[in-house]
Amino acid sequence: MSDPLWRDSPHHDLSVAPGHDHEDIGPPASFATRVLLAAAVVLALVVGAGTTWWLFAQNSTGPTTATEAAVTEPCSETLLRVVAAPEIAPVVREAARGLSPGGGCGPISVTAQEPAVTASSPQQPDVWIPSSSVWLRIALVGSVNAYRVDGPPIARSPVVLAAPAAVASKYANGDRTTWLRLMTGVAGHEIPAVTMPDPLHSSVGMLAVYAVQSAMARSTPDSGIAQLRALTLRSRLKDASADPAELLRRVAGQTDAGAVAEDVGVFPITEQQLTMYQRGGNAVPLKGSYPSDGLIEADYPFAVSTSTKHPDLAERLRAAITMPAVTDAGFRSYSMPQALEVPPASEKLLDPALQWAQYRAFAFQVLLLIDSSGSMNKPATDKTGKATTKAGLLRRSGLAAAQLFGDETSIGMWTFNTPTPASPPHAEVVPFGPITGTLGAATRRDALARAITGYTAPDQAGTPLFQTVLDARATMRPRVRPQTITMIILLSDGADAESKYAMPKKTFLTRLAKESDPNRAVPVIGVGFGPDADMATLNDIAKATGGKAIAAKDPADLASAMAKAFLAAHSPPPS
Repeated sequence: MSDPLWRDSPHHDLSVAPGHDHEDIGPPASFATRVLLAAAVVLALVVGAGTTWWLFAQNSTGPTTATEAAVTEPCSETLLRVVAAPEIAPVVREAARGLSPGGGCGPISVTAQEPAVTASSPQQPDVWIPSSSVWLRIALVGSVNAYRVDGPPIARSPVVLAAPAAVASKYANGDRTTWLRLMTGVAGHEIPAVTMPDPLHSSVGMLAVYAVQSAMARSTPDSGIAQLRALTLRSRLKDASADPAELLRRVAGQTDAGAVAEDVGVFPITEQQLTMYQRGGNAVPLKGSYPSDGLIEADYPFAVSTSTKHPDLAERLRAAITMPAVTDAGFRSYSMPQALEVPPASEKLLDPALQWAQYRAFAFQVLLLIDSSGSMNKPATDKTGKATTKAGLLRRSGLAAAQLFGDETSIGMWTFNTPTPASPPHAEVVPFGPITGTLGAATRRDALARAITGYTAPDQAGTPLFQTVLDARATMRPRVRPQTITMIILLSDGADAESKYAMPKKTFLTRLAKESDPNRAVPVIGVGFGPDADMATLNDIAKATGGKAIAAKDPADLASAMAKAFLAAHSPPPS
């Protein structure tokens, strides 16, 4: 890849400068990680503390690769035990070999190991060179050990989006692209496939997810819409738990670029990994592009344990790792302009990574119930301070949400109101069926987007909430089938009132309980829209149906509330 704008700086020295500031990385502080879990379709918000959940994930769900082998015991002459990320281990090993007087079994042992494995290992090295400094902050839960970092990272490598040239042309201009362009391309089926590494086990995966979240936040002032956009990309992934090195091996074994496009498609790797692949002269060339809206780098800190008995030997090793050796191996010795800073608080990366990893692309059957009573025309203000109405905010947020439903979803949409005494309680706006199916000349997804974009509410209309919920559950209950989540998403800003269908809440809840079938569960996720929403009633509905009630007290927070609903619905059941 040509890179005329970012060249090696002749003044950047990787050796430790006298008097350079240092940082001690001790045991990580505990933090609250919000985890949305679902038991089948029972949705609950769970708050966990500390990084112990991450260690559990390593012991229960992570991929096993050749680079995750256990650390071997060093020979008797070893004084300094070093563990380095696999891609930089050869550079470190060569430097260590130069400090060994007779070669072979010397004073320094270097083991190549993925940082996620090292972080969860009870046996910690004297020197650790992970592929991101964030690992230093999430490792060693409950340990008294600590690491000291003197000087800048010994190497850097930006995360790039790699794909065969024919695919890259669909989302990149030259070697530049954006995560937002990738999201819209995959949502619109212009890009055949996108593959991502597991963010809980891979530095590239963790950094890429943070970059996606940052890019989507830049694309809109509404944090909820940003979340929905990030989830849209997540929902379209062909594989969300790939190993980058294994992906490259798979691609290297192919001779047909078209097959690679369908099998793997676009995937993030480090620039160094792409450089090594390109040097290999493989049959299918890969093109790399830099996401300008979320450029992030893998950095390789040289971290020395505060308990090592040979800190002087560690300093000699660092000095022996030269800039030419680093750049010859495909790394950079400097940070790229506009690269995102890796946040010092580990939860800033781990929270998005956990949300991403917990997402499950279940087969869904969803009926949307949208309140279109007169109160939806009440004034509201969006996130930018612009005056609008509740209906206007719903049009914007709903349109973003419409893109989130995966291709495995079947969906329909009703609106409910009674503009006249003789009006029925609800109207079918989008007939139920596969979201990829056709309605006339368009897909059902397009019809859903058009319906939401054209949503209006009369100035005066009653709210037949209870009758609509009863009818909706009766409609969806026969559709329940194994391995599929059947649910109702209800959005309302008011209470059941001002219609001939109105009934006492006690009567409604009695009917709701009587008509429930534990073998054909149809939970209701109720989003209360605005400060006057009847959350007590929505909570009663959620409790009776095994669903969830989510408050969007500020109408401008509707998108965030809908994002929470989707996160909850796509999370796995607790173990």
